[in-house]
Amino acid sequence: MWVVLGGRQLLLLSLLPCRPSRVLRFRIFAPARLPIPVMAEKRPFERLPKDVSPLNYGLCLKPDLIDFTFEGKLEAAVQVKHSTNQIVMNCADIDIITASYAPEGGDEIQATGFNYQNEDEKVTLSFPSVLRSGSGTLKIDFVGELNDKMKGFYRSKYITPSGEVRYAAVTQFEATDARRAFPCWDEPAIKATFDVMLIVPKDRVALSNMNVVERKPYPDDESLVEVKFAHSPIMSTYLVAFVVGEYDFVEARTSDGVLIRVYTPVGKAEQGKFALEVATKTLPFYKDYFNVPYPLPKIDLIAIADFAAGAMENWGLVTYRETALLIDPKNSCSSSRQWVALVVGHELAHQWFGNLVTMEWWTHLWLNEGFASWIEYLCVDHCFPEYDIWTQFVSADYTRAQELDALNNSHPIEVSVGHPSEVDEIFDAISYSKGASVIRMLHDYIGDEDFRKGMNLYLTKFQEKNAATEDLWNCLQKASGKPIAAVMSSWTQQMGFPLIYVEDVQEEGRRVLKLSQKKFCANGQDEGPAFPQWMVPISICTSEDPTCAKVKALMDKPEITVVLKGTKPEHWVKLNPGTVGFYRTQYSSSMLESLLPGIRDLTLQPVDRLGLQNDLFSLARAGIINTVEVLKVMEAFVNEPNYTVWSDLSCNLGILSTLLSHTEFQEEIQLFIKDIFSPIGQKLGWDPKPGEGHLDALLRALVLGKLGKAGYQPMLEEARRRFKDHVEGKQPLLADLRSAVYVTVLKHGDAATLDTMLKLHKQADMQEEKNRIERVLGAIPAPDLIQKVLTFALSEEVRPQDTVSVIGGVAGASKQGRKAAWKFVKDNWEELHNRYQGGFLISRLIKLSVEGFASEKIAAEVKSFFDSHPAPSAERTVLQCCENILLNEAWLKRDAEAMHEYLLNRK
Repeated sequence: MWVVLGGRQLLLLSLLPCRPSRVLRFRIFAPARLPIPVMAEKRPFERLPKDVSPLNYGLCLKPDLIDFTFEGKLEAAVQVKHSTNQIVMNCADIDIITASYAPEGGDEIQATGFNYQNEDEKVTLSFPSVLRSGSGTLKIDFVGELNDKMKGFYRSKYITPSGEVRYAAVTQFEATDARRAFPCWDEPAIKATFDVMLIVPKDRVALSNMNVVERKPYPDDESLVEVKFAHSPIMSTYLVAFVVGEYDFVEARTSDGVLIRVYTPVGKAEQGKFALEVATKTLPFYKDYFNVPYPLPKIDLIAIADFAAGAMENWGLVTYRETALLIDPKNSCSSSRQWVALVVGHELAHQWFGNLVTMEWWTHLWLNEGFASWIEYLCVDHCFPEYDIWTQFVSADYTRAQELDALNNSHPIEVSVGHPSEVDEIFDAISYSKGASVIRMLHDYIGDEDFRKGMNLYLTKFQEKNAATEDLWNCLQKASGKPIAAVMSSWTQQMGFPLIYVEDVQEEGRRVLKLSQKKFCANGQDEGPAFPQWMVPISICTSEDPTCAKVKALMDKPEITVVLKGTKPEHWVKLNPGTVGFYRTQYSSSMLESLLPGIRDLTLQPVDRLGLQNDLFSLARAGIINTVEVLKVMEAFVNEPNYTVWSDLSCNLGILSTLLSHTEFQEEIQLFIKDIFSPIGQKLGWDPKPGEGHLDALLRALVLGKLGKAGYQPMLEEARRRFKDHVEGKQPLLADLRSAVYVTVLKHGDAATLDTMLKLHKQADMQEEKNRIERVLGAIPAPDLIQKVLTFALSEEVRPQDTVSVIGGVAGASKQGRKAAWKFVKDNWEELHNRYQGGFLISRLIKLSVEGFASEKIAAEVKSFFDSHPAPSAERTVLQCCENILLNEAWLKRDAEAMHEYLLNRK
C-alpha cells in the first residue's frame, strides 16, 4: 500500500554569494530534560484459533448501489484440524442470517448461535454437535453496508460526464477490513484460494483479482448480470478486491503476454496512458530482477474517486487515488508524473513481494512496505534515468525517516502488533522510509548480484506462503556469505540510529580516522537506560575521487580506527559517500572546514552536499551545534544547480520559518530566504528554455514558489500578472507553474483572490488541479478568510480524503492558521474522527494540525485533548507531536536570540 505520509513538505530555496564559512563551533549542550510521554498499555488480543482453516472461499456478492447495502453468500471449503463445536472467524459490521457446516459425505449441521465480539471484530458460530476432524463446507448467508468510511466494501461518489452524482462499490481491505465485506479468517498467514462472483447492474463494469470467465443474465432480475471470475492462486484476505462502477480503459500486453489495463473515469481514457506506459515497462523489469514470472494472466490498475491511501496492491487489481494514476498530457505537472511512476512501481513490486510471498503477521509489515518503497526507486531509475531519483530518495525518504526515528517516541522497524487498532499505527515513515533506507544500505553492503540471487531464493522458497524478516536475512546470507542477520537485527529490532563522530590525524603519507558511535537523539542526549550499538557498514571517500569509496569497513563496536593510505594533507575526507549508510555524521571542526569548499565548488557529489547540509541542520536542531553555523553553511550553496539539494535546503528553511513564526523576527528569516533563492530564481526565469528537462521544471516550480511565499517583489508582480491572464483565459498557466503562482497570489491576496481560487476549484475537471488548489488555500492571511477555507475543507466540494490536506495547508501556512486549524480540529473532532477512525488519515490530520507549535502549554493541551478524545490508531502520533512541540520550544529558547542577531547583522 502506498500511504500518503506527507512528512517533509517539499518547500524550496535558492542562493546568495557568501563569505567563507567560519569553523563550526561544536558545543556540549544539555537541553532541558523533556518529559517523555509513554504509550498506554496494549489492548489484550488473541489471534484466531487454529481448529478450523479455509482452503477455498466461494464468494458471491450483490451490492445495491442505491440503498448502499450488499447481500453475500459464502461457501467455503474448510479443514477441521481439531474436533470442535464452534468456528471463530473475523467479522465486522456484517449481519449473519444463516450458517451451516457439512462434513464431506455427511449431513449439514445448522449453526444455532452467532456470538459477535465487536471489540475484537470476531464472530463465534456455535453448532449443536461436534464438528469432527476432516474437510467440509461452511455456508454463510449475510448482509452488510456499503459504508462511506473508505474501508472494507464501501461506496465511492463520482460525477458522470452529464453531471449526475452516482456511486461505485469498491474495496480497501488492508490491513484488517476484508472482515467488513465477508466473514473470513482475516489474518495474512491464513491463505486460501478464491472463486468470486459479483451480481451487478448490467451497465456497470465489474472487476476482481482474476479475469472474467463468464458474464450472464441474472435469472431473478433482467437489469442485473452475474460476473464470474477465474479461480485465484493461494492468497491472503487483505489482497482480495472488487470494484463495481463505470469506467473506460486503455490496455497493452507485456512481451510475455500479460494483459495490462488502466481503468479511468468515463471519458478520460487518455489520462491512463502514462501509467500504462510505466506498467508495461515495470512488470517485465521485476520479472527479470527477481527471475520469477508474474503469476496472474492480467493486471488492472484503476482510479478510485474516494480513496484514503495513495494506492493498494490487491493482487491483479491495483486500486489508486485518481491523482496517483491519471496524467493529463496538458494539465499535469512534472511532479505528478514522477509520483505516478513511483506509486505504480511500488504497487507492482508488491505483486511479488507481499502478494506471492506475504509477511506472516503485521509485525513484519515493514518487509512489504520497506522493500516496495526501496525498489520503486530502482524501477523508476530504470524507466526514467533523467529523474535522478536516487538523489531524491535521500530527501524524500531517508531524511524523513531520520527525523521521526530520532524521537523518544519512535519505534523499531519490527514492532509487536496485536489488536487491529494497532496495525494502522505502523503504516508510517519507519515501516516505509526507514525500511527502504536500511534495505538500500543492505543492497549496497551485499552488492546487486548477490542481492538478486538472495531475492530469487526467498521468492521461490516461500511462494504462495508466508515469511518473517529472519527468512529474508537467511536467504540473503546464503547468497552473499555475509553476516546479514547479525548486521540487520541491530537496524530492525531496536529503534533509532547512530551518530558517528569522526576526527582525523595526518601521519606522514596516511590519514588515521577515529570513529565512535552513539544513539542520535532529537534532544541531543540519549536518555535511555542502555547504550544501543549498531553494526554499521562504513564507507569513506576522499577528494581524490569523491564518487567512489576508498575504504569500506563494518563498524561492529563503539569505536574503531580506520587508516587511509596515500591520503595527503590537502585532501578532504568524507564519510558515507552517496548518503547510503543510515546514520548521521559529526565531523571534527578541522574536517568540516576542509569539506565546506566542496559545497561551493561542487566537487562534493549532489547527494553528499545534501547529506552534509542535512546532518548539520539536524545537529543544530538537537542542540549539538548552534543554528547560526548552519545558516552560514546554507549561504555557501550559491552555485548549487541540483533540484534535490535545493528541495532539501528549502524544506529545512521552511522548518526554520515555522519555528521563527513564534518570534518577533519572522520577517528577517523571509529576507534571508529571498537572498538565498533570488540568484537561482533570476537565473531560471519563468519560462522553460530549449533543452531543459524534468528536473529543471521541478526546480523552477520550487524556487518561484519559495520566493513568492517569502514576498519577493519581482516574483509577486509577475505571478499576479500571469494569474490574471490565466483566469481571464488569455494565457493558461503551465501546469508546472500553477502551484507556485497560486500560493504566491493567495499568500499576498484578499477575499477576491480567494473567491477566484474557489471558482477555479469548482471549474476544475481534473482531481490533480483540485488538489493543487486545496493544498495552498491555507496561505490566505486574513483570519476571516482562514475560517472560510476551514469551513470549505469539510464541504461537499472537497473529497473526504482531501479534507486533511486543506486543514494541513492552513496549519502550515502561518501562526494564525496554525491556531485556527487546531481549534477547528477540536471543534469538529466528532465528525473528523467518525470519518477517518481507525485509518492512518487521522494520524496525518493530527500531525499536520499541531506539529508546528512550540510551547509546553500547547503540548499539554494536545495531550489532554486526546486523553479525553481517544484515537487509538493515532496514539503514537499524538506522543510524537507532543515531543516535537517541546523540542521546538527548547530549540527557540536555545538559539532564537543568536539567530536574530545573525540575521540582523549578516549584511
